Amino acid sequence: MELFINSVVHICLLLGIGYYFITAMQWYSYRLERVVFHYNRYDWHLYFFLFPLIGYYLLEGIFLHLLAIVFIALLAFWYQKNDKKLVWTARIKRFFLFLILATLFQDLLCFVYDACQKFGIIIPLAIAQLLSMVFEKILFESYKKEASQTLMHRPELKVIAITASYGKTSIKNFLAQILSKKFSVYKTPRSVNTLGGIIKDINTDLPKNCEVYIVEAGARARGDIDEIAKLVNPHIAIVGRVGEQHIEYFKTLENIRNTKMEIIHSSRLQKAFVHESAHVQPRLEIVSFGSDVTRVVATLEGLEFDMIIDGAEEHFTCNLLGDFNAINLAASIHVARELGMSLDEIKQAIHNLKGVEHRLQKIEAGGKLIIDDSFNGNLEGMLSSYQLASSHKGRKVIVTPGIVESTEEANTILAQTIDKIFDVVIITGKSNASILDLHVRKAQKILLADKSLLQKVLAEQTHVGDLILFSNDAPGFI
Repeated sequence: MELFINSVVHICLLLGIGYYFITAMQWYSYRLERVVFHYNRYDWHLYFFLFPLIGYYLLEGIFLHLLAIVFIALLAFWYQKNDKKLVWTARIKRFFLFLILATLFQDLLCFVYDACQKFGIIIPLAIAQLLSMVFEKILFESYKKEASQTLMHRPELKVIAITASYGKTSIKNFLAQILSKKFSVYKTPRSVNTLGGIIKDINTDLPKNCEVYIVEAGARARGDIDEIAKLVNPHIAIVGRVGEQHIEYFKTLENIRNTKMEIIHSSRLQKAFVHESAHVQPRLEIVSFGSDVTRVVATLEGLEFDMIIDGAEEHFTCNLLGDFNAINLAASIHVARELGMSLDEIKQAIHNLKGVEHRLQKIEAGGKLIIDDSFNGNLEGMLSSYQLASSHKGRKVIVTPGIVESTEEANTILAQTIDKIFDVVIITGKSNASILDLHVRKAQKILLADKSLLQKVLAEQTHVGDLILFSNDAPGFI
């Protein structure tokens, strides 16, 4: 009976630790080095990996049983509070299958040879991870080959690849709306921008009658965009603003810039439109843009700007919010003209543009003006939204975790600007809470560790006539 109970305790602890481990892996794109070296909540590693692991090997009898009960209870509580839960994909199911098979094999050997004082946890977990990595690599290569052949057999399909430190999703959405006035356009959905996501998109969702395929390319390491560029082999490339986003992975701005420029690694590149922040010398196939945008006027009613095209100043208007969108639209204008759209067609399309969800999305509810900018996570864009909010006559409320995966200096600048403009500051998340708390001095501050309480706090702290800005967002693990 005792052996049976110990086996149950072992399996519960192993599956619980395995659940936490694979959840963290999924959050960080299955990159083990990121889970080890770039994790934002190392206290969770202690509670859900290290402590139960050490406790299992040190404790015996009733104390071990209590450890298992407490650990599973804490894990269940953590699961309920977690705002980004594990998604049970085929890959996750395969991992648990490998984990269970490795555990049964190990325990069977222990029973047969009577050689184990304790059933192992690290060995079956390591075997499951190794088998998962090998299996997924083999599967990935077969999917990659299929995607490559799909594009190869469609030479008439025009491929446009977009990257940037920030703004790439907005450029993608704006460009798709503009080009759809003349072409059959398909774009990678939502924020899909990794090699694996793009491969899946090509294999499962790319329409057969599509004329233009717009691909968003993101990166966490040197070579990430190079792999995407070599897969989709774009005819046209866009490099938007280059800045310090994800600086913790790339270490230097030069590394970020070089990684973004991998987008031009295409054997059929016809044109690349590169923002001046990349500091690239223009040549026949590379056009620098940014300085050609002038007289930008952004209000809570919309955006207008001028752009120098063929030596003449052209005027554009739209209902989008945020002056930074003038640059995003400039990139789209260059590509639309490259594909043969007239200026009148482009101007009309821009005038009728719809904003991107969660990017300076304007909502009026209950007498309050809500600006949802929760998908904007860079210093320049966030400061621009604050300037926009400053024109509001009534009280101004901001909900923000600060800038994630950026520098302390950037968050200090952000906090000081927030303090000048906003009356109420609701700080969410832990990663930048101390910096924001230190530099926000005049405004009323609310530190919100549990985002599930946000709705209640907003109901209590905001009034009719207030502007509420949701500035960036971060899941609980950040």
